[in-house]
Amino acid sequence: MFARQQTRFEDDAQDLVQEAVVECWRRQANGTPPAAGLVFATIRRRAIDLARRHDRRAGRESLVAREMPVEWFDSGVEDREQNQLMQEAMSRLPEIYRQVITLKVWGELTFAEIAAVLEIPPNTAASRYRHGLAELRKSAGKLLP
Repeated sequence: MFARQQTRFEDDAQDLVQEAVVECWRRQANGTPPAAGLVFATIRRRAIDLARRHDRRAGRESLVAREMPVEWFDSGVEDREQNQLMQEAMSRLPEIYRQVITLKVWGELTFAEIAAVLEIPPNTAASRYRHGLAELRKSAGKLLP
């Protein structure tokens, strides 16, 4: 009940209790059960840390959401059909190609930077980019140059 009061979600409270008990048991050198006060203090500390992590993540996500446009492509009237075809083609691409194309085109990363992000060799990143573009050309009706 104490953990539920300290957290925002039931699942987080259950996790905190388990982590706190395990941490307190590890602290006990002689193998005796930890004191209840120590467990409650550990739950409280971990709840504060968890709340901070949630708040920081929510702040980062809202900042990114404000900065990022909702659509991948310009939604001008004359380009609407082409944009729809491109979005459908991108969604049909295998994930390995979609990741590299997204990082290259929208992230404006170099192949070396993409390789570091995806933990693959730079030549593999370049190859996946080429193959991904070829797949896009096929499925989007040769919309790309």
